[in-house]
Amino acid sequence: MTNVLFVCLGNICRSPMAEALFKKMVKDANLDQQIHVDSAGISSEEQGNPPHPGAQAEMAKHGLDYSGMVSRPISPQDFDRSDLIICMDSQNIHYLKQLSPELDKSKIHLCFDIVPGKMGEDIPDPWYDHKFGRTYAQLSESLPKWLDYIKANLL
Repeated sequence: MTNVLFVCLGNICRSPMAEALFKKMVKDANLDQQIHVDSAGISSEEQGNPPHPGAQAEMAKHGLDYSGMVSRPISPQDFDRSDLIICMDSQNIHYLKQLSPELDKSKIHLCFDIVPGKMGEDIPDPWYDHKFGRTYAQLSESLPKWLDYIKANLL
């Protein structure tokens, strides 16, 4: 089983959208018995809250299932059990690399780093500007490449 964890600041916008979209992609590829998908935040501020209403609306618009999703902060166990930790921005990367054990640092990646020409680019937080459609489009661009990477390297 390959374990993928998506991480953003509060785990109410970008990472739950990534989790829902990636779960759908994994299921559509008949890999849901081989790939487990989860999400977390670097902050505990939103702990226990459902996805942001704007994220819910965008996910619903695209037929993504977000039922039962609640925000949670990243835990030490996440580093142990995750094979890939995909972050939405460089702030997430910086925080996680400080928090993670040395052996797990190589698991931490920026979401856009897999997209040619977009290495180092952040996926901006739609909590601030409510551009959830932009977030969905950015995830739709990057996540298929992560699935291809997993199929080629981790399964």
